Amino acid sequence: MRLSAYCTAHDAQRLLDPEQQQRALGILRDLSVERVIVETNRGDQAVAEADLRTLRDFFEGEGFEVMGGIATVPGENWGVAANEGLAWLNFEHPKTQADLEAAMRAAARVFDAYVVDDFLLSGDRSAISDAARRGRDWPEYRRDLTTAISQRIFIDAAKEENPDIRMILKFPQSYDRYHVFGYDVERHPQLYDAVWVGTETRGQYTQRFGFTQPYEGFVNYRWIDSLSGGKLEAAWFDHGDCDGPDFVEQAWQTVLAGARDIVLFSYAALADSHPGHELLRQDLAGLRALAEAVRAAPVTGVAGYKPPNSDPVSDMYIMDFIGMLGIPVVPVSEFPHASKRIFAPAYGARDPEIANHIEAALHGGKTVIVTTGLLANAVEGDRLAKLAGLAEAPAVAHLRTESVLVDGAAVHVPRGLDVGGRIAPQAAEVLLEALDGDTPVPFLTEHHVGSGRLLVLNLHMFTQEDFDAVNEVLLSPRNLGLLDLPEAWASVLRDRFGGGGERLVLAPTRVTIQPLGESGWFIQNYNNTPATVRLDVSGLPAGSLRDGFTGGAIEASGHVIERTMPARSRWWVAR
Repeated sequence: MRLSAYCTAHDAQRLLDPEQQQRALGILRDLSVERVIVETNRGDQAVAEADLRTLRDFFEGEGFEVMGGIATVPGENWGVAANEGLAWLNFEHPKTQADLEAAMRAAARVFDAYVVDDFLLSGDRSAISDAARRGRDWPEYRRDLTTAISQRIFIDAAKEENPDIRMILKFPQSYDRYHVFGYDVERHPQLYDAVWVGTETRGQYTQRFGFTQPYEGFVNYRWIDSLSGGKLEAAWFDHGDCDGPDFVEQAWQTVLAGARDIVLFSYAALADSHPGHELLRQDLAGLRALAEAVRAAPVTGVAGYKPPNSDPVSDMYIMDFIGMLGIPVVPVSEFPHASKRIFAPAYGARDPEIANHIEAALHGGKTVIVTTGLLANAVEGDRLAKLAGLAEAPAVAHLRTESVLVDGAAVHVPRGLDVGGRIAPQAAEVLLEALDGDTPVPFLTEHHVGSGRLLVLNLHMFTQEDFDAVNEVLLSPRNLGLLDLPEAWASVLRDRFGGGGERLVLAPTRVTIQPLGESGWFIQNYNNTPATVRLDVSGLPAGSLRDGFTGGAIEASGHVIERTMPARSRWWVAR
């Protein structure tokens, strides 16, 4: 496992000072950083070509690998800003293209590897862009545009200057919005020599970066990995909105996803005091050990189906939140015919064969979980609804209920539970019910089809109104009561989803479990309070379990092992 540090253009300018260079050596070596990425441009900040060579030669002389990077964001005099969206470029504008090409050519004369940071996005709707899209919808036009820019302005120009340069694209964390603003997960990995991915989840309890769940880093990395054609090389996270545990939790999910090359953003943040740095130092040996274990036995679980460039509709970031219930969702970009347990949210509506795939899986004895979002949006939604034992495909009609039924009694859910709408079970068994006033609303149903089972999860994630209310564009706009569900509900959901998580028989929400194939389980408590966790180990030989960190034996009481995990802690049960 290798650590890298990213130096922004501002960092690079400061590091031209010999005194700052010597300070940097101590900071980077203290965190075992092996590679330095020097940013050439960030808006109006541009590092002169001669200065880039100076920094390259200095760090290489000190034993670091060195490469370049760029943040493609507008400045007052660099590029042209988009007229809508965040601080993004108008990639259609000739000045933007000329400035980008000049930057690429200059960087290629200095570096043999160059990464384009995660601003290959645009919300521009200016007249020049509107004329260029020629009737295409905005998302399709933007994906076509960034693909053409990548090939002609980035890759071709750089390789004319340096045929040996490796061009790398970093995908941001916001995977459910890629297709809207310009990232194309089908075409971009084919163009670039390598891809990186953002696993920067930051603070799960704060709105600043979107109530992003820690499990998102795992989901994003594994999904891009399934699309990369073997080109995924590194993951990247930062310090923004992070306390100490937030910062290091990013590292654990990044390693669980399979990353062995981790980029820390940014050098300036590393140079400042942050409580996450000491935690990272303390955890480095464990992270390296886990990286080796994951290399031998990648995380397995419920296959979560998200086709490339698919829209989440009402299921945005659903896999992140389901993972936080202790259900080990592993995203895939092709329908997982070989998987025993399949989760198919609304993304699957992009697949015209989704109904055939699901019916075949059911007759093959598989368990399939769909959402009301899929039923409402799939071409053959009514056919799927009938298979699920419902009267018809529901229309998405968001309800926020205040309580749920547990053993016939109403239990209040803080922040409320967001339900997809009213569904009408006929042959399906209702397993969980929410309450809309005094009216029960099915939340989870199950129907046996052939030798398989089809479950419907009546869940709603976010609406555009949620985004607009807090001026959010990319990330989760609010926290969800889904993660405040009573433990009894979490247990039913884990049991019905299965996929390796069925062994987690007792745990609150915000406890994740990720099976390392047949070699054990990695469990994390993301709560700010201790959590009692009970794992079913029936059928395993006595004395076969050990602590993955210490190597010490783990003794079972009957068929169960139990631990009260401290707040924000982890437990590695190895076989």
